[in-house]
Amino acid sequence: MFMKKLIISLFFPLAALSVQAQEARTLFVNMPDSLCPLLSAVNRADCIDFLDSKMRAVVTNTLGGKSEMTTLTPDYIRVQLTRKSTWQMKVLPLPGDTARVICAVSTVSAPAADSRIHFYTTDWRELPAEAYLSSGPAMNDFLPAVPDSLDTPRLRNALRQADMLFLRADLQADSTSLVWTFETPRYMSQEAADELKPVMRRSLVYKWENGQFRP
Repeated sequence: MFMKKLIISLFFPLAALSVQAQEARTLFVNMPDSLCPLLSAVNRADCIDFLDSKMRAVVTNTLGGKSEMTTLTPDYIRVQLTRKSTWQMKVLPLPGDTARVICAVSTVSAPAADSRIHFYTTDWRELPAEAYLSSGPAMNDFLPAVPDSLDTPRLRNALRQADMLFLRADLQADSTSLVWTFETPRYMSQEAADELKPVMRRSLVYKWENGQFRP
């Protein structure tokens, strides 16, 4: 009985340390500078300290501009790197044990937003993205076949302008979902973008299931 209690008393502190080590804040501070060059290790630690102190987490980044951590939870971080770029990370569970994987999303808007998604181990070794996100949405997920009742020359012209797929990907602070937003209309003329509104799908949600994002 004594040995059982001793083992339990040793296990729980170790388990607590393991969970703490996989929290977003710890992983973020320990992230290699090369994965987010605008933020130094000092910048990253300062952002967390500011939010812990109930202050705005604004820092002077490595290029002399201002960056702000806007959201911090145990498993999610969002940083507004510049006026037109953001960086997000989410610590996601893997099936079967206590292992975790990091999903990081970098987004640039100019003016249509476009995102890049990467996956890492908790010691920041990059993983093959296709293992966790088999494929992203395609154009026809947002612009399905147009019914005859809506088909007009102006709509056909607008569809011709939608010749490049721009997508913004957003991780969620309060869930494990990945939300894709259709950004292609932002690089089109306003008239053409307005024509697409009745037939287009604005966003699409992928859910994290069994270690993979799925539609």
